[in-house]
Amino acid sequence: MSIEHASATETDEPNDTDELPGATGGDEARAAVDAAGASDLDAEDLVLSYPTAPEPIIDGASIAADPGAVTALVGPNGSGKSTLLKGLANQIAPEDGSVLLDGRDVHSMDTKALARKLGLLSQESTSPDGITVEELVHHGRYPHRGFFERTTDEDVRAVDRAVELAGCGHLRDREVGSLSGGQKQLAWIALVLAQDTDVLLLDEPTTFLDLHHQMEVMEIIETLRDESEVTVVVVLHDIEQAARLADRMVALKEGEIRARGAPEDVVTEELLADVFRVDAEVVETEKGPRVTPLRARHEGAE
Repeated sequence: MSIEHASATETDEPNDTDELPGATGGDEARAAVDAAGASDLDAEDLVLSYPTAPEPIIDGASIAADPGAVTALVGPNGSGKSTLLKGLANQIAPEDGSVLLDGRDVHSMDTKALARKLGLLSQESTSPDGITVEELVHHGRYPHRGFFERTTDEDVRAVDRAVELAGCGHLRDREVGSLSGGQKQLAWIALVLAQDTDVLLLDEPTTFLDLHHQMEVMEIIETLRDESEVTVVVVLHDIEQAARLADRMVALKEGEIRARGAPEDVVTEELLADVFRVDAEVVETEKGPRVTPLRARHEGAE
């Protein structure tokens, strides 16, 4: 995994007011934003493409991530989930449409200012193996420091909080290259937590993890939602897992949003047939929809 917008660049800025919608500078502007609670993240008519793709991967999608809630993006492979997440994080410039963070277009925001508000945990790993977990997590503090500024007490506290929340305190002196896949995942999550943003975007954070580490990641996201008022958008491969975790779900197919709403409204037998091309039995339980796949649907099947 790599932190893309999350880690930002280590360029100095004259002040912090350019990240505040309507800010006029000073503590009053910052307090006004803090008082508003969790952040809004909205995409409107978003069109996203890659240079090698003949057609847009995301074609006119609109999505509103509820403030302080968990929104899960689900869909089959190639449906555009990760592309949409990168578009929300300003990793891909849209051909059309906009992404608004607390009412401000993210594409107009300075890289470092955006990185103080929004963190992205992507799937590609780019960290050097020779650094320790603690050193890796400290990289999450770069958006909060100037180029020549040293580590502050607040940085140390933020790193300690992130390491504790991610449950990797026992790993902080280990080199990243010596960790298992699940341990690396927790270290990367600690990095993005140390960034201390209002919005957190996670791209398939449980993929390839064993059940224990999957549950750890889910618990971290639940804690963020319940205790920190962080707005979370997460791409998940497991639709049952998404339904248990999320407040709202968005289902994509071929770059289009096919359904959105509460998990019990999205996870239906009809949607599984249409979007995932499987016949399945869906039973509502106290812990969310339980999905039992029955058979794969093939082209031309009714």
